Amino acid sequence: MCEERKEKLKQYLWLLGINLFISAFTFGGGYVVVPMIRQYFVLKKGYFSEEELMDMAAVAQSTPGAIAVNLSALAGYRTAGMAGAVISCVAAVLPPLIILGTISAFYHIFISNAVLAAVLKGMEAGVAAVMADMITDMCAMVLRERSVFLSLMIPATFLLNFVFHINAVLLLICCCILCVGRICLIR
Repeated sequence: MCEERKEKLKQYLWLLGINLFISAFTFGGGYVVVPMIRQYFVLKKGYFSEEELMDMAAVAQSTPGAIAVNLSALAGYRTAGMAGAVISCVAAVLPPLIILGTISAFYHIFISNAVLAAVLKGMEAGVAAVMADMITDMCAMVLRERSVFLSLMIPATFLLNFVFHINAVLLLICCCILCVGRICLIR
């Protein structure tokens, strides 16, 4: 019994540490956390599969709140139940809260510092690279499904957003409606 408690405590501490790390070092939020969760939860620990991660990402996006926090909670719940979800949520919220609190307190210093402005510009490039990696992984998973419908949805939504400047939220809603309609027609 004591050994089981030690294992649970070890798992809780790992969840706390890894979610603090992910939250502190993934600038841009949202889908930027997906590759990090994939790296640590799927590839290193094997707590769930890539398909399950993509399902959790879809649920995290469709529920109210920040995607990063929702996804952390789902990964924590999947790993260690309700306690894991609570630990993951707290760990996902703490770093941004501390960082934004500090920036707010010293805003007048940050706004006029050229070095800090350059560091923030560099972070933008890092966020773009992580998002490109995540988009590549998501597209690969869609293409593995071998669905012409889903495979055509990728370039269509890109063109509608990038070329015709249709709002991404509107495109997401339309894609969701199309997918639900497709599911209803198949059944």
